[in-house]
Amino acid sequence: MLAMSDIYCIKHLRNNKGLSITKIEKTLGINWRTAKKYADQDHLPKKKNNKKKGMLYEEKWGEIISDWLAEDRNLKRKLRRTKKQLFLGLKELGFKGSYRTVCYFISDWMNTHHDESISGYERLEHPPGEAHVDFGFMEAVHDGELIDIHALVMSFPFSNAAFAVPLPAENQECLLYGLKQLFKQAGGVPESIRIDNLTPAVKKTRTKLEEAQLTDEFLQFQSHYGFDVQICNPRCGHEKGHVENKVGYIRYNFFSTAPIMESFDDLATKLALQLLAVKVGRKQDLP
Repeated sequence: MLAMSDIYCIKHLRNNKGLSITKIEKTLGINWRTAKKYADQDHLPKKKNNKKKGMLYEEKWGEIISDWLAEDRNLKRKLRRTKKQLFLGLKELGFKGSYRTVCYFISDWMNTHHDESISGYERLEHPPGEAHVDFGFMEAVHDGELIDIHALVMSFPFSNAAFAVPLPAENQECLLYGLKQLFKQAGGVPESIRIDNLTPAVKKTRTKLEEAQLTDEFLQFQSHYGFDVQICNPRCGHEKGHVENKVGYIRYNFFSTAPIMESFDDLATKLALQLLAVKVGRKQDLP
């Protein structure tokens, strides 16, 4: 059976170009009867309707999880529920299936419900020496109280390496100090750094007509260390998706429960050791 694109090509040559069946046969290199069948008859292949089976397709569970996935589409990516959270939500409602079954269903749902907001993007290339930088919000325990932690994370998509330093805020002083600490952890300065429109670094957001403008202090910092800067387009987190994933990885693996910290330097040392341990397969929560 011919592919749909081939059938439309035959009909186009016959109806729009006025070619004879013999000419279509020679042009496309197909059998004369085949050319005749699809050129002059209203004949289109019927799509097979392979009805899927299983409790997620035949019972209420698939409809429930589909509603949750549709709801999460309206949230920022970092606020959407993970597959594990969706699975646990079903279990609370009495679902008896496995986590793997839920993962398969979610993947199938994603493949058939494309997010139009991310369609049309070209694949991004990340050469060696390119780093992505972003802040991530977390929590820790200090003197018996929960405090906010703003972890500055730097990742290298080409090598999949990541470094992080916890900071008390996301102001300019913390950003520049954090970058210096990240350079020390990485053992050098990246050739280029990709950031989003961070207020401490960008004083004017990119528009369709003009480029984003860096703050004077960040320009001086950039000039001193000699790296290039790439600024993502507004609301285009996928352009630095690697560091977004690393922020989530650090949050859910090392801050799943708020760690106890004596100081920011103490927490920075613990986090650096844990990220180093990941490279040799010894990941664990911060103490």
